[in-house]
Amino acid sequence: MKRSTLIIIGVVLIFCVYGCSSYNGLVEKEENVKTKWANVQTQYQRRADLIPNLVNTVKGAADFEKTTLTQVIEARAKATSMQVSPENLTPENIQKFQAAQDQLSGSLSRLLVSVEQYPQLKANSNFLELQSQLEGTENRIGVARNDFNGSVEVYNTSARRFPTVIFAKILGFAEKGRFEASQSAQSAPTVKF
Repeated sequence: MKRSTLIIIGVVLIFCVYGCSSYNGLVEKEENVKTKWANVQTQYQRRADLIPNLVNTVKGAADFEKTTLTQVIEARAKATSMQVSPENLTPENIQKFQAAQDQLSGSLSRLLVSVEQYPQLKANSNFLELQSQLEGTENRIGVARNDFNGSVEVYNTSARRFPTVIFAKILGFAEKGRFEASQSAQSAPTVKF
């Protein structure tokens, strides 16, 4: 064989080995993104599961504003119906998902501020425990979102680096969306008593 043929074969082999390595790395990072997304959804589900208990505790302890309770129930229904699969983590879909979750967060905030007017409810240990659980859940959601965004950053960076970007485009590894702060998060909430 000629020397030029050996060089071409060597270059093709190097290209193939690098392509396999790039593919395997992108698969690993994409699976990590999927796992982190599942963790985010788990925390949102935990919150959705706690809400009926909170609403029932509030109903049982006070003759409460029905509109506030109705808003919480409706927001929970909307938030739990909005699903984004790991295969469809586009920025637009994550924004829609986040908007539904933000609506639920706002309803919960109004509910928790409103109950301050009911001293017998504030002293109810069941309510205090549920309030504590919701606070813990909101913290867990924040941590899960940050972990998800971190894994998306690693994945997107890998998929966009040269020469991996060539293999990513050929093999269908699309950019993943991130959680971003909603417009309402730009200003501090007002608490009125």
